[in-house]
Amino acid sequence: MFISIDGGDGCGKSTQVERLAGWLRQQGYDVFTCRDPGSTGLGEAVRGILLNRHDLAICCMSEMLLFMAARAQMVQELILPALQAGKIVVTDRFLLSTIVYQGYAGKIAVNAIEQIGSVATVGTLPDLNFVLDVPLEIAKSRMTDRELDRMERMGPDYHEQVRQGFLTHAKNALQRFIVLDASQPIDTVAEQIQKSVADAIGTCRLE
Repeated sequence: MFISIDGGDGCGKSTQVERLAGWLRQQGYDVFTCRDPGSTGLGEAVRGILLNRHDLAICCMSEMLLFMAARAQMVQELILPALQAGKIVVTDRFLLSTIVYQGYAGKIAVNAIEQIGSVATVGTLPDLNFVLDVPLEIAKSRMTDRELDRMERMGPDYHEQVRQGFLTHAKNALQRFIVLDASQPIDTVAEQIQKSVADAIGTCRLE
């Protein structure tokens, strides 16, 4: 089973990935976690360029292609082998982030991103897609204790477009996305994710 946890900056994705992985391990499952972009040598190098190189001018199209390159490497090097080994894969972001950040907010055609994404991931998509939704003022308050990366420094109008992009795509996409109110306490969100995952595991066969 392949699970993604996605959402805007400050929504609590990384915390929930960690919580879910820990809970699944307690249930006896072999779990592999990763972050997109990242987790591979190439992915971490691309992540450094995309998020930390404030001195570089990177157009939205270049952003999209760099994210796809890192994702392609992660799928081939890590995700597919983990799935083939019967592990549950939990990723912090996946294709949906590029669709939203560079598509809905960046104005690249969503269908074009989906087509390129299908090639980059060789059609590998999560079985469960969680979208953590949180108002911008709450998200901003959660990021006051760290240095913001290049994407996080984008203005509030951009991040509101990101938030609405997640909600719009989750509502209209053919794939099923589970939208959760991430302004709730961490434990409450974790329990909601666990329930959805438990229900999904109960309806599918894990090798």
